[in-house]
Amino acid sequence: MTIAVTASQPGQLAAASALAAELGLPLLDQVADARALLALTPERLELAATGPDAPGAIAVDFTAGALRHRRRGGHNEPLGRAVGVGKWQDISVVDATAGLGRDSFVLADLGCQVTLLEREPVVFALLRDGIERGQRSEDPWVAEVCQRMTLVRADAREWLAGAAVDVVYLDPMFPARRKSARVKKDMWLFQQLLEPADVFGGLLEAALAAAGKRVVVKRPAKAPALGERAPAFQLPGKTVRFDVYLPEAGI
Repeated sequence: MTIAVTASQPGQLAAASALAAELGLPLLDQVADARALLALTPERLELAATGPDAPGAIAVDFTAGALRHRRRGGHNEPLGRAVGVGKWQDISVVDATAGLGRDSFVLADLGCQVTLLEREPVVFALLRDGIERGQRSEDPWVAEVCQRMTLVRADAREWLAGAAVDVVYLDPMFPARRKSARVKKDMWLFQQLLEPADVFGGLLEAALAAAGKRVVVKRPAKAPALGERAPAFQLPGKTVRFDVYLPEAGI
């Protein structure tokens, strides 16, 4: 997919040019055709596909109502129970497949110190914009939670090598590629962005080598275990489940 960087206001052209150079992407006026635009607006950074049938723009927004609904779920939040909230204090979690950071935000809201790893440059830029806006938010709750989130641009397998953390969280829930954009818009755009290489090959093994307490894998409710490796236990739900793996050092 050809992605071009653009700015919605003339005063943002310099910032757009700098972002394009950082990400190795062209500016909109440098390409004849772009299938997606990474747009700087006065409010945020947005990614949108072009064309009449394309879904709307996506951005990282930690003030969304869905995240507020999950606020302070504690032991009633399945993700929190999966990583061990309430079992241990001051848990450090590495979200090795950060995506748009929604689950990372929930974990940070539950008190975890979360490191988000993202290898895809455009998704990293969206995440960085969302976290920085969150840290500057006038909403004390959003600002406090985002302070517990640290973003790193890295391939998770390389970053985890030699690392020592409490919990590694994996969310390899990309649906099969489809020709239609009539799937969830962020998933559709990610399908177009990500190379068809095996993004998750060896990731579970790397996570198990780095985690001191457990590895948590988010899966569709009826999907097989990642790599067909049976977890120690599962927390099932209607549409998703959490597979929990205990490394040798885990409890």
